[in-house]
Amino acid sequence: MNEKHEEKDHAVVKIPPPAVGILTIIIGYMLGRFVPIMDAFLLTEPARYWVGGTIVLVAGIALGWWPIRLFRETKQDIKPWTATPEIVIRGPYGFTRNPMYLMMLLVCIGFSIILDEVWILLLTPVCASVLYLVAIRHEEVYLDRKFGESYLAYKRRVRRWI
Repeated sequence: MNEKHEEKDHAVVKIPPPAVGILTIIIGYMLGRFVPIMDAFLLTEPARYWVGGTIVLVAGIALGWWPIRLFRETKQDIKPWTATPEIVIRGPYGFTRNPMYLMMLLVCIGFSIILDEVWILLLTPVCASVLYLVAIRHEEVYLDRKFGESYLAYKRRVRRWI
């Protein structure tokens, strides 16, 4: 087989996906310092946005921890650029194909509320698009090639996000 067309047993991901979420939060926070949008969430009491933001943040982290546990149970590496021996379809994978990426978006939203910074919220859809471009699309091509019809059937049953 030609080296150029050799099948890879992993997804091609050049940027670690968590870096995308972290950069979203940092860039959004910095934009808020230089180009402030006043009364982002119209929340006057700090306790209200801390409680609301904390709930979203904790929900996101819980959603992200669950698949990590499932990957460990099935002896898989959570990094998308490593080989995948099987498709995990239980737990959060029953309602989203990308629970760890969804977690990153929820963490962005949680920090946006906690920091009362609308820029982070405005950048969250950009974060989702970048995650798709740098990771998800590569993973989907890899999984489609490796698992064929079983992965296509899973894609038909379960949405990418929610």
